[in-house]
Amino acid sequence: MNINSNLLMVCHECDTVQDVSHIAEGNIGLCVCCGERLFKNPRSAIEKPLALIIACLILFIVANIYPIMTLNILGIERETTLTGAALIFFEQGRPDLAIVVWFTSVLLPGFSIFALCYILFSIYLQKCWRFTRYLLLWVSRLLPWGMMDVFLLAILVALVKLSSLADIVLGLGFIAFVALIVCYAAAISSIEMHILWNRLDKNSKGRCLE
Repeated sequence: MNINSNLLMVCHECDTVQDVSHIAEGNIGLCVCCGERLFKNPRSAIEKPLALIIACLILFIVANIYPIMTLNILGIERETTLTGAALIFFEQGRPDLAIVVWFTSVLLPGFSIFALCYILFSIYLQKCWRFTRYLLLWVSRLLPWGMMDVFLLAILVALVKLSSLADIVLGLGFIAFVALIVCYAAAISSIEMHILWNRLDKNSKGRCLE
């Protein structure tokens, strides 16, 4: 947790305030008192996450446009997309499940991807775009609620159960969705939130439009 400028950080374990400005790129900062990991100062701290998030953005669009699978039951074909999979719960009288599935597998990941793309571009271009701070705050809060991997597991379970009842053809949307999960995990793991906050502070210098 940053408390002031780009120099000080509080240890999450022992609450010691310490100067971390000397941590060079590629190194990990450790607490001087308890030895707990404070943060990592990676090389390409903005460029790498930005490249991965752009890839996530492309995969997210493809995964939501194209069908994830096509079912053929007795000659009757039906295609479904990620949103269509959530709508099935509405058709079955379970709007609560439909909302949960759509929010955690489509809306929240989509918001996080678009918001991070906006934030990282703002930092990369050394600009101070409107609402970057608010977006970063909400992204940090909502990241734990994205559950695309859980939704993928549910799809795989459904495929196993339906394999004996119907012919199933996986679509481009499914391939893009699997690739999105891998790319999204890599992007999130490469992001150090404190670096984003510090870069925003450096770029804004009190002039950022909130």
